Amino acid sequence: MLSSAPDQALLNHVAQLQGDKTPLGCAFTALALCAKTADSARVEREFFELFIGVGRGELLPYSSFYQTGFLNERPLAVLRDDLSRLGVARANGRHEPEDHIALLMDVMADMISGDVVASADIQRAFFNRHIAPWAAQFFDDLAIAPSADFYRPLAEIGRLLTDIEARAFALAA
Repeated sequence: MLSSAPDQALLNHVAQLQGDKTPLGCAFTALALCAKTADSARVEREFFELFIGVGRGELLPYSSFYQTGFLNERPLAVLRDDLSRLGVARANGRHEPEDHIALLMDVMADMISGDVVASADIQRAFFNRHIAPWAAQFFDDLAIAPSADFYRPLAEIGRLLTDIEARAFALAA
C-alpha cells in the first residue's frame, strides 16, 4: 500500500484484519476499520496527494531525501551496492529509485521470510543502514500529512514495526 493505492479487493482483505489489545494490534484494528468504510477511488486520490501530487506529493518516501534533503544521493548508491550483494535486482518496468520505503520494507520482509537469503547479522546491518536512520520520521510525517486519512493507521503500523525491529536488533547485537 506504500507503492500503489490499494484496489477494492485489497481494501476488502485488509478490512478482515483483527488486532488485539497491544499497540500494534490496535493499529491493525484501526486500519481494518478504515478499510471497511473506504472507497477505493478516495483512497487512490489520497495516495496521489500523498506520494505523487501535481509536481510533487506531500511526502517523498525516499531514504536519500530523508537523509540528505535530495533525491538520488549517496544513501541510494550504498543501497544499490547492498541490494546487488543480496541478489536483489530492480523489477522490470520500475523507474523509481530503489530507496523507496515500500521497496525497503519488501526487502526486509523477504529477508525475514527467507525469500532473500540473509543471516540475522545481514538483516540487522541492512535495517540499521537503510531503514533505521529515517523510516520512523517518514511514518511520523505520514501520520500528520494533511491528506492522510486511510494512511494514518498504516503510518502507525509502520512506525511501530520500525520501533520493534530497532529494539529487536539492538537486543541481538
